[in-house]
Amino acid sequence: MFLSNMTMAAQQVLILYLIVAVGFVADRLHVFGESTAKRSNDLLFYIVTPAVMIQSFMNMEFKIETAGAFFIAFLCMSGTLTVANLIAVPFFNKSGENKAVFKYASGYGNMGYMALPLCQAMLGSEGVFFCSAGVVAFNILSFTHGIWVMTRDKGKTKFDFKKLFFNPGVISVLIGMPIFIFGLDLPDVVDSAVNYVASLNTPLAMIFFGTYIANTDLKTMFSVKENYIVAFLKLIALPLIMLGVLRLCGVTGVLLTACIISAAVPSANNTVMFSAKYGNDTGVASKVVTFTSVLSVLTIPVMVALSKLV
Repeated sequence: MFLSNMTMAAQQVLILYLIVAVGFVADRLHVFGESTAKRSNDLLFYIVTPAVMIQSFMNMEFKIETAGAFFIAFLCMSGTLTVANLIAVPFFNKSGENKAVFKYASGYGNMGYMALPLCQAMLGSEGVFFCSAGVVAFNILSFTHGIWVMTRDKGKTKFDFKKLFFNPGVISVLIGMPIFIFGLDLPDVVDSAVNYVASLNTPLAMIFFGTYIANTDLKTMFSVKENYIVAFLKLIALPLIMLGVLRLCGVTGVLLTACIISAAVPSANNTVMFSAKYGNDTGVASKVVTFTSVLSVLTIPVMVALSKLV
């Protein structure tokens, strides 16, 4: 089982990095560069990522039992994200021009691009269902608290409560939730259009990431001490803490494993996307995401195996 889990995780990371390589090569060949990727960020930010969230609601059938399970999974996943952000505070609370990047990288994992595919491969449709609740929780918190983390040191002294409610993540939930609750059957043309746009999420994000890596000195990646702190918090401390907390709360089976996979995935690609969007260093962001992604090939199988043993 351990070797099987390691193989699945390694295969998923390899698939993602093959797409990253496309972006890297495109930048080197001057076909699609970092500057173009940064200008295209709003496409992911305001259109594609919200389409993924709406799609997740469209694909779920509403039942009392289903709604209850989804709500429990949502609470577990929200708790995981909350703990992730809390344990990062003591390490990155001092002044520093890149502390926002490291805080975000510690608090938010690669839910949509890695956790979902891993849950599908290891746990099947039930695992995907639970992980979808995590994607919803991720987007709500990422587009509210995450934006605040990325912008709070940009000269803004007041928290913009307007953005807490009016942002792509929350608006997507407000659109998707009625579709789920009332079982609205959208016209095929609308359904297909949303699915097509949502399918751009992973390839576009990975290609953009590849262009950022192409313009980053990766040799210095291993000399940044903060990368090691983020990797420890995100890949080891968080999944172990959540494994203990969730078991004490009586969570077992597929839900437990789905939560641990979601906790153990590397730093979110949104770290780079939000850095580009809000004027933080995309080079630093690319390095920490790459660093945690490489190490996660070794750590994810261990955490998954532990979740199946307890």
